[in-house]
Amino acid sequence: MDILLGLAAIIIVLGIAYLMSNDKQNINYKAIVVMLVAQLIITWFMFSTEIGKNIINGISAGFNKLIEFGTEGINFVVGGITVGEGGVFFFNVLLLIIFFATILSVLTYLKILPVIIKYFGGLISKITGLPKVESFNAVNSIFFGQSEALLAIKTQFHHLDKNRLYIVSASAMGSVSASIVGSYLQILPPEYVLVALPLNMFSALMISSMIAPVKVPKEEDHVDIKDVSQDRSIFEAMGNGALDGGKIALIVAAMLIAFIASLELVNWLIQFIFAGVTLQEILGYILSPIGMLMGISPGEVIRAGGVMGTKIVTNEFVAMLEFQKMLGSMSEKTIGIVSVFLTSFANFSSIGIIAGTVQGIDSKKAVQVSGFGMKLLIGATLASILSATIAGLFL
Repeated sequence: MDILLGLAAIIIVLGIAYLMSNDKQNINYKAIVVMLVAQLIITWFMFSTEIGKNIINGISAGFNKLIEFGTEGINFVVGGITVGEGGVFFFNVLLLIIFFATILSVLTYLKILPVIIKYFGGLISKITGLPKVESFNAVNSIFFGQSEALLAIKTQFHHLDKNRLYIVSASAMGSVSASIVGSYLQILPPEYVLVALPLNMFSALMISSMIAPVKVPKEEDHVDIKDVSQDRSIFEAMGNGALDGGKIALIVAAMLIAFIASLELVNWLIQFIFAGVTLQEILGYILSPIGMLMGISPGEVIRAGGVMGTKIVTNEFVAMLEFQKMLGSMSEKTIGIVSVFLTSFANFSSIGIIAGTVQGIDSKKAVQVSGFGMKLLIGATLASILSATIAGLFL
């Protein structure tokens, strides 16, 4: 029954994307089938085979070792501050972003990441028939945040029409940054966060290429990685990476303060009218039908739906912190489904981030992004639902 419900959820998600399509005749169905099969194989391999489980454990151990290194730097700076049991979220989690951003900056300067991303993106393009720029951006979005991923293809922006712009924006919104993954691993089970990265890459490409199909002439279909880094030395790359990571940590902290406080204010106002009711419960009831199709049990679907809704209206960190408190009382399947759903940037605030980034690259393109902002959020949310549903099939 769970498998049938999951298949129904996949059909409904793809059906909604089809209905939203602005060019149904040019949808690349081969690409959709290939990427859906790839998701099923990846999820089965990671969850159901010993080799896959060992790979997840190995990657998780690698991240944990990096977290240890990052913690040494944090302790040197703030180790003298006395904190209560459990520490301080800003120190224990957010400041790790600085170290991970530094590593990414160095790997980018050394041309290690850009080359890997370019050729992996090229392989996806060759297998699926999707354009190289869109495929490159989808892979790039696994490692870099929304702004950084779009800036990496700024030299190709003049080639992007409205549909292509939608796809690269949806890939950026449907992913997460590797610089933040270390922080996620401190909150949610590592195996679900890590499997969400490739699943979301494919899901975002599938949904966006259905909503906004593209056909690109070969002469316009190329990726340039020459100017992906402006750093002139490895030490400059380290410094700029650290500064960028610090900015991200402060931005995330500021957003958490604003969103969590606002959420409390909204709940206080709601309870003036409906005593004991919260926004999370309202969102839980709204999302419960799709939650049940995704594989969440009826007894958990209201609370799980509330967490998913919180992520959409605030951001993933707010929802993860709320969900972390529930991990001990949720089934493993629900934990896996919700964790995968939460591991993306699909929320209202991302519309502004992406539009602002595009504004800095090409002001005319920014007007187009603002115009399809809600469509972008719906597409990215559908992608998160698709990834979580596929994960649920193997839990």
